[in-house]
Amino acid sequence: MRAVLFEQFGEPPTLVEVPDPVPTGHGAVLRVEATGVCRSDWHGWLGHDPDITLPHVPGHELAGVVAEVGPGVTGWVAGQRVTVPFVCACGSCEQCVAGDQQVCDHQFQPGFTAWGSFAEYVAIDHADVNLVALPDSLDSVTAASLGCRFATAYRAVLVQGRARPGEWVAVHGCGGVGLSAVMIAVSHGARVVAVDVQPSALALATELGAEVAIDAGRLPDPAGVADAVREATGGGAHLSLDALGARATCVGSVNSLRKRGRHVQVGLLPPDLGVPQLPMHRVLADELEILGSHGMAAHAYPEMLAAVTSGRLRPDLLVTRRITLAQAGAALVAMDNHQGAGVTVVEPFATGETG
Repeated sequence: MRAVLFEQFGEPPTLVEVPDPVPTGHGAVLRVEATGVCRSDWHGWLGHDPDITLPHVPGHELAGVVAEVGPGVTGWVAGQRVTVPFVCACGSCEQCVAGDQQVCDHQFQPGFTAWGSFAEYVAIDHADVNLVALPDSLDSVTAASLGCRFATAYRAVLVQGRARPGEWVAVHGCGGVGLSAVMIAVSHGARVVAVDVQPSALALATELGAEVAIDAGRLPDPAGVADAVREATGGGAHLSLDALGARATCVGSVNSLRKRGRHVQVGLLPPDLGVPQLPMHRVLADELEILGSHGMAAHAYPEMLAAVTSGRLRPDLLVTRRITLAQAGAALVAMDNHQGAGVTVVEPFATGETG
């Protein structure tokens, strides 16, 4: 099969031919119909993830068709359309038994712990635990964006963040996961402040329902973001999310909160990039909550999928570019250039770029 592969961290990935994957006894091989280009893939490419072994094929947001299953798989057959969470679980550890597969003790992550979906086919372990059936009405390009950014934002805003109607929600970083958070928060009656350095990203956030857009790139002092959020919300956000993953956005998110507010860390913060100095004096004095959100378990997808198929949530509006597998390596390298807005999706069997 064709796959996008890099042999050294930070070196441009190339399109090569590699052996087709085979399913494990309890696994499946999927024909990849679409796969998202995510900032997490960019972190992996730069070597920020210790689980990656070289050479490596990135890609973890995907939708496709079951091509083959192992002999121990009971719930799936070839031909079914599926997606998977970016954290695939073992199904039997203490966390999985408790229903918390997103923090599985033995998690499998395509594109990190194993070769991923920047390829024509990808192997997924423990298929009965991790595969999620796609509704016929949901196309693969839209479905590909659900596995990491949209599902992560869904759980971050509604489960970890507990957003309620009328509350102010600040979203720091309006890439794929941040724009997803804006859409989800607005759909549940929250009032959103969007923060980014790119006017195009802020414009899209406003189209999705954000009431306030703050261009952090135009502020004389990055620390002024928190002041701007507190002024816009009349005292601070009830819920604030760092959807980028940087020291400045993490600290700014916490400082944007009003008393008894909730910060949810959504963007990755690899220690190699520095550890944020959180204002713990405020956490204590104002009884702030500091929470993390690490994806969403496969069993929790039906509620989100129902909201998508009903039209209440429109992840298709976030997809602004569709590219071929041959273009995926360059798109990955460009992830930190903050060019454009929205989500880029790779179609491995497509012949040209659209959008």
